[in-house]
Amino acid sequence: MTAQTKKRGAAENGDGAIGLGLAAFIANNEELGPIVRHAFESGKPEALLHSLRNIVKMKEVEIEEICRLHYEEFILAVDELRGVLVDADDLKGTLSDENLRLQEVASALLLKLDELLELYSVNRSVGEALATLKICLKVTSLCKICNRDIAQAKLHSALKTLELIEKDYMQNIPLKLLKKVIQKQIPVMKLYIEKKVCSEFNEWLVYIRRMGKEIGQAAIDQASLGRQKDEGMCARQREAEECSHVGFDEHAYSLDMKNMDEEAMLEFDLAPVYRAHHIHIGLGHGEKFREYYFNNRLMQLNLDLQLSTSHPFVESHQPFLAQIAGFFIIEDRVLRTADGLLSESQVETMWETAISKITSILEQQFSLMDTANHLLNVKGYISLLGTTMKKYGYQATSLVEILGKNRDKYLELLISDCRKQIKNILSNDSYERMVIKKENEYDMYIAALQLEPTDVAPDLPYVAPFSSSVPNACRIVRSFIEDLVRYLSFGSSMNSYDVVKSYLDKFLIEVLNDAFLNLIHGGSLEFQQMVQIAGNIAVLEQSCDMFLCHAAHICGVPRRLLEKPHSGLTAKAVLKASRNAAYSGLITLVNSKVDEFMLQLPSINWTVEEAPEHANDYMNEVIIYLHDVVSSGQQIVPRDALYKVVSGALSHIADSIITVLLSDRVKRFNANAVAGIDIDLKMLEGFADDTYHSTGLSDLRKDTSFKDCLVEIRQLIDLLLSNQPESFMNPVTREKNYGSLDHKKVAIICDKFKDAPDSLFGSLSSRATVQNARKKSLDVLKRRLKDFS
Repeated sequence: MTAQTKKRGAAENGDGAIGLGLAAFIANNEELGPIVRHAFESGKPEALLHSLRNIVKMKEVEIEEICRLHYEEFILAVDELRGVLVDADDLKGTLSDENLRLQEVASALLLKLDELLELYSVNRSVGEALATLKICLKVTSLCKICNRDIAQAKLHSALKTLELIEKDYMQNIPLKLLKKVIQKQIPVMKLYIEKKVCSEFNEWLVYIRRMGKEIGQAAIDQASLGRQKDEGMCARQREAEECSHVGFDEHAYSLDMKNMDEEAMLEFDLAPVYRAHHIHIGLGHGEKFREYYFNNRLMQLNLDLQLSTSHPFVESHQPFLAQIAGFFIIEDRVLRTADGLLSESQVETMWETAISKITSILEQQFSLMDTANHLLNVKGYISLLGTTMKKYGYQATSLVEILGKNRDKYLELLISDCRKQIKNILSNDSYERMVIKKENEYDMYIAALQLEPTDVAPDLPYVAPFSSSVPNACRIVRSFIEDLVRYLSFGSSMNSYDVVKSYLDKFLIEVLNDAFLNLIHGGSLEFQQMVQIAGNIAVLEQSCDMFLCHAAHICGVPRRLLEKPHSGLTAKAVLKASRNAAYSGLITLVNSKVDEFMLQLPSINWTVEEAPEHANDYMNEVIIYLHDVVSSGQQIVPRDALYKVVSGALSHIADSIITVLLSDRVKRFNANAVAGIDIDLKMLEGFADDTYHSTGLSDLRKDTSFKDCLVEIRQLIDLLLSNQPESFMNPVTREKNYGSLDHKKVAIICDKFKDAPDSLFGSLSSRATVQNARKKSLDVLKRRLKDFS
């Protein structure tokens, strides 16, 4: 075998392997891609082509074999097909004949069918025309309605009509011209509606700002009326409770139908707001309008918060605060009824802005106020503002706090104002007892102030035990209590009675009592004035219980609580002490006046030659003055105090006489001068004894009578006029007759006593013997006193 033959055999063997694999893939209907790829990768594409040709030849052989096997069947099929063609030709001819006959019969019908189709077309055109006309008529009718609504200012209805045309009819309008016109006019009309409603809303802004003050004032008036009703109800309830302690009163809880009227509603027009809001929502500008509303109202609020400087705050605070109250009452109504126009957070923001500004203004204005009444009026109105705002859901805690911070300042101003009033009424009082001539005067000055212990009116004219300053002072005290309670009760839930009681005590002690003490110690009062002041203090002292009852009544405290121990006022004891100071002042005044009369005593003739027959002038004046003192004091001053005044005056007179005898102003005196002093003393003793019994002071059963106040000077005069002065040194006699005398004073006075006449022939008188004996006894007394010293 040659090399070429071996090579071809190897190639055939390789080709044969590829051909077998390819045949297997074709038989299994598998993809030939892998074999083709493998042949090209192995570099044997010719073997692959050779195998494919072999397979094609094998298939051709198979096809020829199949055709040879089915040839007879094919021939039979062709014959059957020819028979079918013949039958088809026959059928075609039959159909052609039938078609000709059918066309002949249906030609007339086709003409009628054409006419019918034409009628159908006309009918459809007419229907379309009617539908078009109907739509156009409806649209034009809606346009007419819209124009009418706009002309009648029914803007919301007009906007609804435009929305209906846009949504339901715009796309169905068949006439392009009409559709174009309507498409052009709808935005114009919407813009007109928006401008129109904005104009109305802007007018409403002006209107509502003007109405805000009236709305706020009406609401605050309602709050004030409500407070008055509550206070009246509490007062009636307290009266009923008081009556329940003494007996049941069937009318105690009767219903007062006069006060059952419903509160007037605050009416104001919000229709422009509602309309503008709804229309803007319909226009799709709801959020824009909400922002516009909030910004405009906020600007108005800022304008309202600008405090006017043309008027004092005391005059302008009510309209200022009423405007703020009205603003937020309106905003509360808008928040609740305007369907989301305002949010709670926006209202809260505006309220916080207003409260912050109001608080700042109040702090500044309160710091400038110097009158308690002004501060009280402002505080009361602010309290009503807080109550009103709380009713509408606004928190007014900051207002209450600012009022609480100024309580001490108010009390200082109130006490200062009342101190000025007390000072004025005391300085303008004539301190003469009031004479009530008319019944209405009695009711005004006595009954209304409960200055009389009994409810039975006395006969007129009635002379009151006090002067005009007492009812005026009572009114000031009651006004102080009422103003203090009003201030403490505004916006406060605290029990104010204890605070009122404390400050009432302070006021009565530091203002009223101090004012009386300044008068008492001022040194410019007459006796009658001091007497009346003491009487006034006594009346006011007794009125302390009435003041406390008045405070308890308006504070709502039951009267039975006042009956507890230690429930009274300290001022009552302080006024009592001041009354005693007034009585001491009476003693000082009387003694001072007596001193004026007693100044004449040193100037009398102490060495008179003849014994006087009448009392000295100074003693007559003293007796007259003491009569006036007793008559003036007996009407007002208590007997115990009057006793102290008169007894003090008598003791002072006695001391004054002894002091004059002891002083260097009297160098020497004789028995005749002593006899004159004896006459003076007897006259004074007569006055003392008569006054002690005629005035009823003896009923006091004091240990010392008026006459006893003169015992020292009486014993001294008796000693000087005694025929045996030396008996003073006898302890028994001295204890019995001269127990009140001091031996040192007696020694000084006796040393000045010269019981001998200065005339040349004095020893020849009929009394020479008696005088000599007295002189000797007196000389013995003088020596023994010197030895005793």
